[in-house]
Amino acid sequence: MSALAELLLAHYDDNARDLPWRVGPKSSPSKQINPYHIWLSEIMLQQTMVSTVIPYFEKFIALWPDFSALAAADEGAIMAAWAGLGYYARARNLVKCARAVHSDYDGVLPQEEDELRKLPGIGDYTAAAIASIAFGKRALVMDANIERVVARIYEISTPLPRAKIEMKAVLHDITPQARAGDFAQAMMDLGASLCSVKNPKCDQCPIYELCKAGQSDTASSYPVKAAKKAKPMRSGMAWWIEYDGKILLVKRDEKSMLGAMMALPDDGWNARQDGDAMLKIALNDAHIGKIMQHEAFVQHSFTHFSLKLKLTSIELVQNDAFDKQMSEKAVWWPIKDIEQAGLPSLFAKALTIKDDNEKGMK
Repeated sequence: MSALAELLLAHYDDNARDLPWRVGPKSSPSKQINPYHIWLSEIMLQQTMVSTVIPYFEKFIALWPDFSALAAADEGAIMAAWAGLGYYARARNLVKCARAVHSDYDGVLPQEEDELRKLPGIGDYTAAAIASIAFGKRALVMDANIERVVARIYEISTPLPRAKIEMKAVLHDITPQARAGDFAQAMMDLGASLCSVKNPKCDQCPIYELCKAGQSDTASSYPVKAAKKAKPMRSGMAWWIEYDGKILLVKRDEKSMLGAMMALPDDGWNARQDGDAMLKIALNDAHIGKIMQHEAFVQHSFTHFSLKLKLTSIELVQNDAFDKQMSEKAVWWPIKDIEQAGLPSLFAKALTIKDDNEKGMK
C-alpha cells in the first residue's frame, strides 16, 4: 500500500463522516453493508449534495426497504417521493433498475462492474462506487470530490473533462487492493471537507506533504475547468386552474422534461423552444369566474437550459363539460393537500407566486 493510501486511510479511520448508508470505521459491529443502501445513495448523490440527499434516502428506505419493495411500488408514488431532489431521469431509472434487479437477479445486486453497468441509471462512476463500497472490489471511483483531490495532488493542468484520462491513470496507481471502498470514501470525505472547492485547509490535510498543489500553495487553481457555455433561456407559462377547493394537476408525459411527474398544465416549453402561451385544455368561457396573469415569474435552471416560467390563475364556476375533456392523466387535487402531490421544484416554486400575490392583496 502506498504512503498516500496509508495516510489517507488513517485519517479516514479517525474522521469518517457518519452517513446513514455508510458502514464506517466507527460504525456499530452489528451494522452491515447493505448493497441496496449503497446503490440508492449513489443514485441520489449524482450531482446532489449529501445534506440534501440524507432526508430523501431515509424516506425511501422507510417506504421501500429493498429492491423487491421498490420494484413493486407505484411509479407515481416514487416520483412524488423524489420530488424536489431534481434530475428526475434518475428517479425513472431508479424504478427500472429496481425492477431489473428483482426480475433478472432475484433481487440481489450484481457485484461486478460489467454487470452493474448493464442496469438502468448505472454508468462507469456509479458501477465503480457500488463495486468498491458495497462489495470491496478494487475499482477506480472518481466523483467531483475525488477529481479535485487528484488534480491537486499531482497538479494536473489539463482542463476538465479531458483531464479525466490522466486522473484515472493516477487512481489506478494509488488505489489499494485492500480497503478499496474505504479508500474511495476517504478521498470523497477529504474533498468534501479539507480539500474543498474554495479555501482548502491545506495546513490540516493528512497528505499535505505529498500534494504538489499544497506545497506550491496553488490548490485553489485546481482542477482546471474549461470555460462554460452560457445556458439558453427559455420562457413558458403554467396555469393554476381551481374549482371547488381543488386544483387541476396533470401527469407529464414520460418522455418529456420532468416526465411522469404531477405538475401544473403548461404551454409546451422544452429545452429547444419557448412555450406558445396557449393552454392545451379547452375551457368554456362561461365557466371562468376569475382569471389573472401574475406579474412575478419563476426562474429555474436545468442542466442544459434555464427557464422563466409565468403563472396564470383561473377560477372556474362550473366544470361539468370540462370534466368530460379531462384525460386519465389529469386529476383534481385538494388544494389543502397540495404538498402531498410531489410536484417538481419548478412547479412548487410557481405555486408560491399565487400565494405571495394573495398575501400582498390582503
